Amino acid sequence: METVEEFLAHAIQLEREAADRFGQLAVAMETSGNRAVAKLFHQLAEYSRMHLADAQARAGFRDIPQLAPEQFDWPDSESPESAAIWAADPLIGADEALETALAAETAGLEYYASVLASATDPEIVTFAREFVDEESDHVAELKRWIAARKAGQAAPVNS
Repeated sequence: METVEEFLAHAIQLEREAADRFGQLAVAMETSGNRAVAKLFHQLAEYSRMHLADAQARAGFRDIPQLAPEQFDWPDSESPESAAIWAADPLIGADEALETALAAETAGLEYYASVLASATDPEIVTFAREFVDEESDHVAELKRWIAARKAGQAAPVNS
């Protein structure tokens, strides 16, 4: 990642796709009657929309490149935080959906951490550090939900 504009183009795409996918997971959980997990996924979608808005606001006065899908520099074929599309299947179980969400958030965290580790531009370092902190919180929350469900609870205490 060489420029702030390139970083913001990637962050905008990542967060847009994450918001869409978490919204799909929320609908899948609503369809299956799991309101508690649906609420969590709606919250994660909202966090992604907030990160998207933040990235777009920071991009406001900059010339952000409009990249074609193949021009994004992702570790895999799509943005790291995108939960697998199959996970939006209305028949998916809550535990599988939580694990899928954890994998997506962990991939997002690892992506931003790799940008942070390799960045030399102080502005990219600042932005990437903020995104790492936010994604770390999301990973911790999903782990809390998974642990609660493994302990036989429908949702963690104080959720």
